[in-house]
Amino acid sequence: MVKEVQMSIKMESALRDQFMAVAADRHRPAAQIIRDLMRLYIADYETPNALTAETLRKSQRGEDIFSAADATDLFKQLGI
Repeated sequence: MVKEVQMSIKMESALRDQFMAVAADRHRPAAQIIRDLMRLYIADYETPNALTAETLRKSQRGEDIFSAADATDLFKQLGI
């Protein structure tokens, strides 16, 4: 059983009115849209972007790994 809680959000009245109009046009409850947006936001936070994911895979394979004496040395190797 899922426990439901209420949440209040402060926003401009024009933003609320526009949001409610779009929700009504799409025949979707506003609360469901907010829950969907929250889930997307969390998933985006938890999922690395494509570049980060590829970098992690490369490092696990031992590719594109740099050893440097210090930050200056590392930046020099990277060309930055």
